[in-house]
Formats: sequence, structure tokens, C-alpha cells
Amino acid sequence: MSLTTRLALLFALLTATLLIVVMLVQGAAVEGHLRELDDQELSGKVTLIKTLLHRAEPYRTLRQRLDDAFIGHDALAVVLRDAEGTVVYAIRPEFFGEKPLAEDVLPENPTLWDKGGKQYLGLATTVEALDFWSQPTRLRALVGLDVSHHLLFLQQVRKRLWIDIYFAVIVAALFAVFAAHRGLAPLRRVTATARNLSADGLGERLAERSAPSEVRALVVAFNGMLERLDSSFRRLSDFSADIAHELRTPISNLMTQTAVALSHTRSPDEYREVLASNLEEYEHIARMVSDMLFLAQAENGVLPRSLEAVNLADEARALIDFYEALAEEKEVRIVLAGEASVTGDRLMIRRALSNLLSNALRHSGSGSLVEISITAEARLATLAVTNHGDTIPSDQLSQIFERFHRASPERYRHGEGAGLGLAITRSIVETHGGRIEVTSDAGVTTFTLHLPLAPAAASANVTET
Repeated sequence: MSLTTRLALLFALLTATLLIVVMLVQGAAVEGHLRELDDQELSGKVTLIKTLLHRAEPYRTLRQRLDDAFIGHDALAVVLRDAEGTVVYAIRPEFFGEKPLAEDVLPENPTLWDKGGKQYLGLATTVEALDFWSQPTRLRALVGLDVSHHLLFLQQVRKRLWIDIYFAVIVAALFAVFAAHRGLAPLRRVTATARNLSADGLGERLAERSAPSEVRALVVAFNGMLERLDSSFRRLSDFSADIAHELRTPISNLMTQTAVALSHTRSPDEYREVLASNLEEYEHIARMVSDMLFLAQAENGVLPRSLEAVNLADEARALIDFYEALAEEKEVRIVLAGEASVTGDRLMIRRALSNLLSNALRHSGSGSLVEISITAEARLATLAVTNHGDTIPSDQLSQIFERFHRASPERYRHGEGAGLGLAITRSIVETHGGRIEVTSDAGVTTFTLHLPLAPAAASANVTET
């Protein structure tokens, strides 16, 4: 017998033993609980009978009162006898059989008995009543309940548990075979991984520790290759997932607005309103797709760009003029200081500066100041954009340049884009061989770009130094 078969049989045996023990324990607990419920119900019926007899008029109204009280109690049997043994009242006496009725052998504690394939629970007790002359008297009461439905329920539960245990043991045995097969075949995993390698399975890695020493170097090299491939495919997958997530909201808005518009006939002005609203959503989608395409090209190093001397101060002044209306609306003043030139694509650099300036204006407090500071040191040009507003939490600073990320719900409410502006800015700066930093403290947030100086400016700066 193979080791895999032995492990499977042992696992199945242990599973069966555990499940049988659990079934027996739970079955006993359920049976005890049902017996407790039956005892409580029987006690309740006895209390009901005593209450009815205590409040009843003499025997002439007793039967009617009891019949009315026991309507719908098909599982209840009651026999009342006076001191001479005469049956005063009886309902379903066949539950008790001949012996309990004749000899009154039932004890005063709840007792189980079987009759005709059914199970009953009952007791005998003494109750107070009024006779025909309205004088107090004692009656002997036999009270019984048909509890066969609980017995049937337990039988069905046990049958179902045995079936469940049977299938659980089979599943456990199959699982044990699978686990043993996987655990004892490290070399087979190498072959299977190489054979089934595809774009959907690049996250799989070979276990280096469990691999034999003869193939461990191969496993390490193979895992390295999978890691590089997985990184490339993950970036592509992230792009797809991000844009699908962000496109869901505008598309849902378009569908909802269109459905509402088509729900009934509207006036031409109302249709123009819907079309105008839809156009805004289309423009939002178009900008988002364009931004995602830009990021994809930047991250894969295929972003086309021209090289020319770009004066950062001139580009900043042009953007200040462009955002002048927005700044006046928010009562924000923009100041510029310093000058430096870099080499790169003018449109891309202007886009990066525009993202920073628009971001600063959106998150600046009314009546505050936005400062653009440009300096040239050694071979680097530094451009800093500072605004006064909400503080970005420190734990968010490392994530603020990720796609679709916003530092806080407050900044989310003020933002107008899809959360791609800072990601695009970082890609542009890194494409030009620079880096971007951010600091935020006490309501003052500063984004700083470091870009290589233009060759002529760099030479002049070194000479002056």
C-alpha cells in the first residue's frame, strides 16, 4: 500500500470518528432539549387545567369550558375522575390505554410510554373543583401528550447526519489523496508549472526549499523570470482594473439619466438638459481614458517627447494667467519667484506644472496665498508649489502619487478629476530624469519638483559656483 493511500485512509478514519462523536454528543443534546420542551408543555397544560377548574362553575358547565379551552390541542389527552372513580370529563382517553385508565398507575412525575407505535408523555395529578352542589371537591386528572413528532424528527436528523458523514468521509479521503500527492511531488511541480505557464498563471512560484539541491538553481532562476513577467502583466492588469472601476460611475450615471429621460415624453428643453449632462460625463470619460493612456505610455517607457530648452518661469507665468479667473473666484493670490531652464518636452512640463497649480488652487483656503518658487543649484532646477489649506495626513504622503488616490474625503470632495493628476505629474518628472516630493504640515502643503538643468544653464551655474 502506497504512502498516499495510507494517508488517505488514516485521514478518512479520523474524520469519520470525529464526526460520529460529534453526532452522538449533539444528538443527545437535542434529545434532552426536546424532552425538556415536552416537560414544559405538559406542565403548562396541567396548570391550564387547574386554572380552568378553579374558575369554573359546578359540573354542569365544566365540560363546555374544557372543550373550548382544548380546541386545536390535537396532541393532548385529559381524563378527570371524581373520588368514586367516575369519569367526569375525557378527551382522547385512548392515549393512555386500558391499564392507566383502570388502575391510575401513572405517577405524578412526567413519564414516557409507547402505545401503537407512538410515544406519549404524561402524569397523574389531583386538582380542585366544584361539584353539582357547588361544594369543593377533588378530582384525579390524567394528562398526556403525543410526542411522536419529536421522535420522528430525531430519526430524520440522525439519518441525515449518517448520510452527511458518509459523504464527508469520501471528501476527506479525496482531499488526503490530493494533499499527499502534492506534498510528495516537488519535481512534478516544476514540470507542471513550466508546462502550464500563461499570462493568467504568472503569480505561481516554485517552492525553493522543498526542491532537490540538483534543481534548486534552476528553480531560483525560473522564479526570477516569473517575477519579472508577473510585474509587467500586473501593471497592465492594474491599469485595466483601475479604469474599469473609475468608468463604472460615469457610465452608470449615463445609463440612469438616459433611462429617466426615456421613461416618458419630455419637452425639447428637457432633452437638451439630459444631453448636456451626458456630454459632461462623456468629456469626463474621454479625459480619464486619455490620462490612463498617458500613464501607460510613461510607465512602459514609450512616451514620445521632444527635447528643447524650457524656461520654468515663463511656463509658470503662462499658467498663472490661465488660472487667474479661478484664483480670483477663490480670492487666492499667486506669486512667482525665481527662474531656471531645463531640457525636455515643453507641453509635458507645462502639463505637470498645471496639475500642481490647479491642485494647489482647489485645496487653498479663501484669501490665502499660492507660492511658486524656482531655484537653480548645481545641476538641478527646483520648482516648489506651496498652498495653505488642509493638511495631508502623514500616512497618506507616500500614496498620494498613486493612481485614483486622494489623501482624504475632504480633498476628494474638493477634487474635480479622477485622481490621476499627481500620478501623471510624477510620470512626467521621472521621464525627464527628475523626482517629485511632497510635504504637508500645519495646513501648509508643498510639492517640489527636481529636474536636471539645461546644459547651458548647468554650465553657467557651475562656473558661477
